[in-house]
Amino acid sequence: MPPVDTVGRARAGRVALYLTLIAISLVMIVPFVWMLLTSVKTPGDIAAVPPRLLPSHWAFGNYADALRAAPFATYARNSFVIAASHTLLNVVIASMAGYALARLRFRGSSLIFLGFVGALMIPTYTKILPEFLIVRFMPLFGGNDLLGQGGTGWLDTWWALIIPGAVSPFSVFLFRQFYLDLPVELEEAARLDGLGEFGIYARIMTPLVKPAFITVALLTFEGSWNNFLWPLLVTKSDSLRVIQVGLSVFRTENDTQWAFLMAGTTLATVPMVVLFLIGQRYFVQGFANAGIK
Repeated sequence: MPPVDTVGRARAGRVALYLTLIAISLVMIVPFVWMLLTSVKTPGDIAAVPPRLLPSHWAFGNYADALRAAPFATYARNSFVIAASHTLLNVVIASMAGYALARLRFRGSSLIFLGFVGALMIPTYTKILPEFLIVRFMPLFGGNDLLGQGGTGWLDTWWALIIPGAVSPFSVFLFRQFYLDLPVELEEAARLDGLGEFGIYARIMTPLVKPAFITVALLTFEGSWNNFLWPLLVTKSDSLRVIQVGLSVFRTENDTQWAFLMAGTTLATVPMVVLFLIGQRYFVQGFANAGIK
């Protein structure tokens, strides 16, 4: 039986840990609470000095007014199509690439994997200009000739919104880590039964890495849904705008409609919160498993 003072120290440590986690959680949730409360405030409440936490009048009509101020149904549809396309393409292609790097032995596989690891170290915003130039000078699209001259390429098209974000190096790396840890006996037994390589990937190995698929799907959908800079750069038609770009209609050079902006931001945040609540168990498990392999 452990000494009393040891038990007391362990209990005190747990209490301190719980209190710390509660404090961190409160700090993280305060911006969301402020966003929700601001979305139902009147302009007078927002401009009040000192600031008021609770509105004096709950203006739930801000949500309806925000939806009428811009075609948010179109923006939300575009964001969903782009995010869903990125998620599907990334899950399928990255899982195949991760499986090949983990389970197949071919010349140059280690070098290719190092290339993916190196790509993880490149900051996102340093790739914006090269990607834009590739999209702009895409041959035989948008009036461009075979050398990519004379037109606009993929600019202001679905191609520019979907193709550049189809696969991420992190997703390939994560899938490789999961496939690498599966027992080799499974694929050997499948080969003895006459199953081909694609069958082993699709029917034997892939069902065993469900947390990886959920993790990659959630991260990809979240990144695409919240993407602002790239859609802003490559589109000019209102019919191709995404919801994050659409929120900018509430910010002008001289004024910001904070109530409408917070209402629109709340509506844009809800889908991601719902998705995370649905897949949080697999999401946490995926990161935990990837971290110990």
